[in-house]
Amino acid sequence: MAAEPTEPKSRYLHYLEAVTGPLEDKKRFRQYKARVKRLPGHYRIAAEALERYLMHFGPADGSGAMQMYEDLAELLERSAADGTPIRDVFGQDPVEFVEAFMANYPLGQYRRRERRRFTDAIARAAGEEPASSRSDDL
Repeated sequence: MAAEPTEPKSRYLHYLEAVTGPLEDKKRFRQYKARVKRLPGHYRIAAEALERYLMHFGPADGSGAMQMYEDLAELLERSAADGTPIRDVFGQDPVEFVEAFMANYPLGQYRRRERRRFTDAIARAAGEEPASSRSDDL
């Protein structure tokens, strides 16, 4: 059903991808899920919890999100192979870890920029100097 990279997509595939998103991203997501399924139990639980968090608060973009999920799988595969404890991977504050993890991806940077804009707007509304104009960083 999928067209070869060198041949043009059929009208049906164009319509299908317009409705469901790129088929390549769906294939990549299935591959990611298979990788997570092969992780040892506690790494798999951590991956599924992080994935659930990312589904709510992470990027909505298919290809950007897929790169993040693939990197997550690689991180946990390496950690499992090295025997790295979960707390050594995620630290004591998993939310801090995931926020820093997301910031490494383009849409994560977008979220950071929008947070700064929001914080600055509230500071201006309160008659304060915005944080972005001060030397300290958010």
